[in-house]
Amino acid sequence: MSRSGLDGVLPLLACPHCSQGMTRLDGVVGCPAGHRFDVARQGHLSLLGSRSRTDTGDSADMVAARGDFLGAGHYRPLADALARRATAGPVLEIGAGTGYYLAAVLQRLAADPAADARGLAIDASRYAARRAVGADPAIGSIVADAWSRLPVRDAVVGTVLSVFAPRDPGEIVRVLAPGGRVVVATPEPDHLAEIRTDLGLLTVDPGKVERLADSFDGRLRLVGRDEVRQLMPLSRSDVDALVRMGPSARHLAADRLAESVAALPEPTFVTLAVSVSVFAADDPVDGRL
Repeated sequence: MSRSGLDGVLPLLACPHCSQGMTRLDGVVGCPAGHRFDVARQGHLSLLGSRSRTDTGDSADMVAARGDFLGAGHYRPLADALARRATAGPVLEIGAGTGYYLAAVLQRLAADPAADARGLAIDASRYAARRAVGADPAIGSIVADAWSRLPVRDAVVGTVLSVFAPRDPGEIVRVLAPGGRVVVATPEPDHLAEIRTDLGLLTVDPGKVERLADSFDGRLRLVGRDEVRQLMPLSRSDVDALVRMGPSARHLAADRLAESVAALPEPTFVTLAVSVSVFAADDPVDGRL
């Protein structure tokens, strides 16, 4: 399978206005109904519908902080756990951010010459979409709203990834191919526990993993769950990036964050505690996974 970025995933895409298939025409992407979408010079494509929202997308600073933190390898155990569970492509990541996790999955799939190692990164942030383009040659990066109808055709995705990201179970089931898998990472209550109170971070609701399973009840079957747990030694700059890349960044004043981080010991040991849940769709032909 050619690792050809946006062109490689075009057959998976659907027009956000009419849901017809998409092709590239003289530097733009369009559908038979005449809807046209420009490819950004950075290589990503915006497929926003009339009701799509992008105000929840990450800012440029959040994306830069995520790139710094993930690039340092602190969450590599989580990326490896996701890659072990994503066994088929094409792979769609909803809320893909910089494409770090998607790239880890595709690199593992690419080791098998017969695997479909194409990746489709969807995020509401244009800053994230720009970064995802460069994460792996096989990634096609799209700006789209996870809470609207996804600009993806029915039953074409082998694996759907969702890592600390919003997800619509109905849309995930719609795009998932027969026998496909959904791999979801959710934080445990003690994730980042050592810095939550001192830095004023948002708490993790107990029962998050159970509610995830309930959201797919009657649609997909839970077939596995792993726990990724590690104590991370972080510098103050690592902690600063970790906070700035997450949802708490929207609620914290920069000067207060800087003051709180400066008071931390170096290194600060912080718990990585994440559950990786795997859901599967039955193959309608024989009921196998």
